[in-house]
Amino acid sequence: MPDWDGGTGISPRRTRRNPYAEVLRTPGAAKFSAAALLARMPMAMLGIGTVLMVERFYDSYALAGRVSAALILAQAICSPPLARLVDRKGQRRVMLPLILVAAVSLSGLILIGNARGPEWLLYVFAALAGGSAGSFGSMVRARWSYALPDPRKLHTAYSLESALDEVVFVVGPAAVTILATSVTPSAGLVVSLVGAFVGGLWFVSQRATEPPVAVTAGTGDRGTDGAVSATAARVPTAMRTPGMLALVIVFVAMGVIFGATDVATVAFADEHGMPGISGVLLAVFACGSLVSGLAYGARHWVSPLWQRFVIGMVALALGTALFSLAHSVPVLAAVMFVAGFAIAPTLINGNALVQRLVAPSQLTEGLAWVGTALGVGVSIGASLAGMRVETVGAAGGYHVVMAGGALAVVVSALSIRSLRRDRAVDVVAEDA
Repeated sequence: MPDWDGGTGISPRRTRRNPYAEVLRTPGAAKFSAAALLARMPMAMLGIGTVLMVERFYDSYALAGRVSAALILAQAICSPPLARLVDRKGQRRVMLPLILVAAVSLSGLILIGNARGPEWLLYVFAALAGGSAGSFGSMVRARWSYALPDPRKLHTAYSLESALDEVVFVVGPAAVTILATSVTPSAGLVVSLVGAFVGGLWFVSQRATEPPVAVTAGTGDRGTDGAVSATAARVPTAMRTPGMLALVIVFVAMGVIFGATDVATVAFADEHGMPGISGVLLAVFACGSLVSGLAYGARHWVSPLWQRFVIGMVALALGTALFSLAHSVPVLAAVMFVAGFAIAPTLINGNALVQRLVAPSQLTEGLAWVGTALGVGVSIGASLAGMRVETVGAAGGYHVVMAGGALAVVVSALSIRSLRRDRAVDVVAEDA
């Protein structure tokens, strides 16, 4: 950004500063961002790692899919209430015991799989591992929100985390597939276990940057006897905030896009006699998102946030429509790179909308809701695409992708009024 001279409007010199380097120089920021990156690496590894291990040891794709679904569904159900608890009790207090539970549960899943133990135990340990995982993506964004009161810098920080999410999805699936096929079927899950445990402990150990527990009327008031007041028990959920339901539905639709793309792309590669290229194609998809996310976050935008979010959804839907043109692997790679450009900016804007809509004491919960919605959408999209692929081939899977894009646009357009809401403006109006 140019350095402007007072009120003259003249820039005597221009300096090119890296906005990402600036935010990472915030005390403690580089450490908690790196820890969160390591802790959420399993986000892109657990599902496919579970499928690869169970299928190899039990020779059943159906069982592998069910066990993986149990893990993902448990995480989707438990993440929002855990995040709500984090907002009320603090990140370390809630997550430290859960990191240990998750490590033990994932270890149990690996051991039972290697021993080809009872199937019901696979479900138990998968559900426990997913349910105790928490959402480090939402917690690291909450730390950024606490550390950076400047909206411009917060935009850059959110963009950085979205770019790191894409790094996870570029590296994770490829790494777990290579490990499971070249080392041992459970190797990918072992690496996920180490990442979640070490990264999680490293993250929660950083007390100086942990957001303080918000103390507001109804969130922690105690009487003289120390008992929590009746008001404290009536803390509203972030989902009651206007705009949040619409945002969650849009994120489910986006998840459908991602989940269906995964399945359809694997089927497309198989149909073209190149099964090993599917991982490369999905990495290209994530790379397009990574490039656009870094470019988007490096610039300060003056247009309304809701407007950029809706435009991004339209762009993503148009990108998914290009899949109908892909009839060869090179063309599909080009299409996926172009379509991927709309992903990260839209996710960045969606997370920023949560920060704009909900109260500070609900931020972790609100971010967890959209993250959970994305995960639920991925499961739905993968399931629907799988059924379509069985019927009409890879093209049917991409039809599900396009349907997800269309749904996201429709919901976004119908929800513009609620998405335009700015809680900060509402608070000022109430105080006036």
